[in-house]
Amino acid sequence: MSPILDSIGSVKAYGWGKVLALTSFESIATVSVGSGGAANVEFTSIPATYAHLQIRALARTDRANAGDAVYVRFNNDSGSTYSGHRLEGNGSSASAQFETSSTSFTLNRITAANNGASQFGVFVFDLLDYKDTNKYSTARALVGFDGNGSGLIGLDSGSWRNTAAVDRIDILPLNASGFVQYSHFALYGIKGA
Repeated sequence: MSPILDSIGSVKAYGWGKVLALTSFESIATVSVGSGGAANVEFTSIPATYAHLQIRALARTDRANAGDAVYVRFNNDSGSTYSGHRLEGNGSSASAQFETSSTSFTLNRITAANNGASQFGVFVFDLLDYKDTNKYSTARALVGFDGNGSGLIGLDSGSWRNTAAVDRIDILPLNASGFVQYSHFALYGIKGA
């Protein structure tokens, strides 16, 4: 069986699952952080008209360190209702961690103030079946940054142990007072098949 699943124009998609056409993604909202920085990013009043949600981010915090984690909360819930798993590597070693009964979904990690000024971390965060009230919401994310010879990449997954439909997502830096200028966050709705 060939791993080539589909092609759109001259672009081929590889993998073992269903391929989504480029038109399956619809922009819902974007946030670009201005010169004053931002303590957090909020996506509110998220419509319940999609199958899944995706957040794509290019971000950096003002923490006096090389890196910082980001945490995500749904529907303003800061209770101990989140759990997660993390695999990460830095080019010379790898590690795995887990969290249970956490107060947020943690994404590890993006850049912070001690990296070069133009170095930002990125993440792609998928929230699956966000409007399904018959099961817990599950999420997965690919996170990482390059620090000109150092860096980290991580694969995170987890769940929000609540059956409410998600209509609000908050993104906050874990150890900093905020995100710096030029950080950018985009929320997309993914249409159903």
